[in-house]
Amino acid sequence: MKAKFSVIGKPVIRQDGIEKVTGQAKYADDYNFNGMLYGVMFRLPTAHAKIKKVDYSEIEKHNKDITICDVRDIPGDNYIGPIRKDQPIFCDKKIVTPGDVIAMLVGKSEETLRDALNHIKANYEELPVLNDPLKALQKTAPLVHPQFKNNLIVHYPLRKGNIKKGFEKCDHIIEQTYKTPFIEHAYIEPECVIAIPLEGEKGVKILGSIQNPFTTRKIVAAVLGWPLAKVQVEQAELGGSFGGKDDTMNILSARAAVAALKTSKPVKIKYQREESILESYKRHPYVMKYKVGFMNDGKLEAMKIDIVADGGAYASMSPFVTWRTVVQATGPYVIPNVWTDVKAVYTNNPYTGAMRGFGSPQPIFAQESIMDEIASHLGMTPDKIRKINGLKQNSKTSSGQKLTNHDVNLIKVLDTAVTKSSFKRKWAINNKHIDSSNLGYSKANKRPKKAEDLLLKQKDFIPRNEMIKKGIGLALSYRGCSLGAEGIDAAAAYMSVQQDGSVYLLSGLAENGQGLRTTFSIIASEVFGIKPEQVFYLDLNTKNVADSGPTVASRSTLMGGGAVKNAGEIIRKRLEKTLVTHWGIKSNSELLFEKSHVYLKRNKRRRISFSELCSLAYSKGENLSTVGWYKGPNVHWEEKTGQGTAYFTYVYGCQIAEVTVNTASGEVYIDQIWAVHDPGKIINSLGAKGQVYGGVTQGAGYGLWEEIDTKQGFIRELNYDQYLIPTSKDIGKIHSIFIEGDDSYGAWGAKSLGEPTLELTAAAIANAVANATGKRFHSLPLNLEEVVLNRKLRPEDLARGSAK
Repeated sequence: MKAKFSVIGKPVIRQDGIEKVTGQAKYADDYNFNGMLYGVMFRLPTAHAKIKKVDYSEIEKHNKDITICDVRDIPGDNYIGPIRKDQPIFCDKKIVTPGDVIAMLVGKSEETLRDALNHIKANYEELPVLNDPLKALQKTAPLVHPQFKNNLIVHYPLRKGNIKKGFEKCDHIIEQTYKTPFIEHAYIEPECVIAIPLEGEKGVKILGSIQNPFTTRKIVAAVLGWPLAKVQVEQAELGGSFGGKDDTMNILSARAAVAALKTSKPVKIKYQREESILESYKRHPYVMKYKVGFMNDGKLEAMKIDIVADGGAYASMSPFVTWRTVVQATGPYVIPNVWTDVKAVYTNNPYTGAMRGFGSPQPIFAQESIMDEIASHLGMTPDKIRKINGLKQNSKTSSGQKLTNHDVNLIKVLDTAVTKSSFKRKWAINNKHIDSSNLGYSKANKRPKKAEDLLLKQKDFIPRNEMIKKGIGLALSYRGCSLGAEGIDAAAAYMSVQQDGSVYLLSGLAENGQGLRTTFSIIASEVFGIKPEQVFYLDLNTKNVADSGPTVASRSTLMGGGAVKNAGEIIRKRLEKTLVTHWGIKSNSELLFEKSHVYLKRNKRRRISFSELCSLAYSKGENLSTVGWYKGPNVHWEEKTGQGTAYFTYVYGCQIAEVTVNTASGEVYIDQIWAVHDPGKIINSLGAKGQVYGGVTQGAGYGLWEEIDTKQGFIRELNYDQYLIPTSKDIGKIHSIFIEGDDSYGAWGAKSLGEPTLELTAAAIANAVANATGKRFHSLPLNLEEVVLNRKLRPEDLARGSAK
């Protein structure tokens, strides 16, 4: 029998909604302090160079009111990083990517400071630039960080069964290479942070657009050489992050703190869009080689995968991102024999780190594309090949983990999506289209040498009635919840119930715009049987609550929600104890908390309001405040073989995209998307739909439009005039459907949703475009050139203007 809920699963308006839409919400740049100074960065116009000398004499002579901060001002660690400490706060020896910063000028006027940058003289020696990740491990490749002897950041193997015998047994083998690009997070609010020196010896306060305040505190304390308690980090409202305001904000916070302590004044750093895109990290580009062996009946037998991830100039989160990749690279399928190698390498490109999806959108594009290719090879429908091989209850994953203790409903989400979208009928109709590779574009991969070669021939024209094609495609995924074997996972929540029944609540996890405050308030209100409006969520400051780890991996609802529920239940037991004594009843099992009252179950006319009960408890000296703590189960991982219990629970999803393709122009229009997901128990139905709408839209951008292009390490798209992100006008109808699987973890089984909604969309769209055109595409995004020419065009490829 399923539990009945008062608030859980209902649509609840976000607590921060009104202040955001009315402009009352305060973002980092809305804060100003008396005597506040500004900081601007000095960079060199190079991707790889040895720094010989930096001369500030012109500024020191003529700009006495400008303070210069560089490596000499750092009392603690100059090099930081979550795994490898390879990234400098201020560069002092080398430049390894164009976003690197040598120094920061601090003063009253940003305009004056930017002008003063021109008076810094730097002497440096250009070094060879490494921009191809596939060449990074060659013996002749220049070393980005010579102290590590090679350009390998990390290598994760996964070995299961006998790969050689597996392929020998197969009836069919398919091999294919897939590529994905750099992706910008594209948050609307650029980075902004303020460091405020505290009076006396109390330390420094950091206020800004910070995704993970406790990580920022750790980095700032290390750079200053201080204990953690001397650094306070407070989060302002965040204008978007998607994983992007972690590393970069840690570094900017450290620079601001160094400057604030040197000047004894508040210092604000706020980036313009161009420098935001220049310095911030990106989603990893992947090159993925898949070799899959399978039987005549469709059963997968062997899979060999080689993946190279471009980590860029710094290790950052590459070890964590690529570990998730190795766990999920084979997809949600049972495969007896697997040989996977995932490597992240250094280059002089922009460095890469955490972004929504975190190592899963890339392999999902590859594995779901090749599953469609297998189905086509065998004359099967895409859903059938997945049902044959999909994970089921008690199946073993490629890492050898037996799926138990949760509802493995992969096939259920697949069947639901297929039924709701009429997938089989539409796919069969569209699949009759001719192969559009015969439409005259096969020779367009090379630029014509003669002007007359540009003239179209009769065979190059597409009949009007064959120009517009319809297509439908699906993608399937499973995703490990929380941090998994990346590390110990736990979270805290502080709760204090007042005499009048109102509730203070604070989590150690950060509100990054995902609706965390509302979700946690709903959980607290459900425990006490009160309205969410009676819960008052406190602003996050690291001095007020325990470190709960980073707000990543879609772990907030699962881990933070569990902590909030635990805290509420501790206090509720104290309230129940008070009322059991006061009413003279035998057990708290006789009590019912709902509608802001507490009732006697056998006689509902006997009741007390929640506020009266709280007042009664206070009068008896009962403590109605506590810290709830929620720790995930232990998991394990064997590094050498890639075997183990990677995550303690999983979620499952299926997305189906229906598209219209103009085969003449290459335009792809998204008509409809069905997003069927198992997030466990839905806490806020309104917030859950919002996650789907946002995730699908972001995933569509990954599939069709978005790409950061680099040349010799330099980014071409430094603003949104060239970097294209989708709007609501670019996406048709999104159908959000939830299959609430049973789980023993989290608050009433509530798990993860934020990242799974993004990771499937590009793969579903790619399969839909293939269904429409008859052509298979292996490189994201599927922009105009890719669809028409089967390649990406770069500025150097094109002769602008008339043919000559």
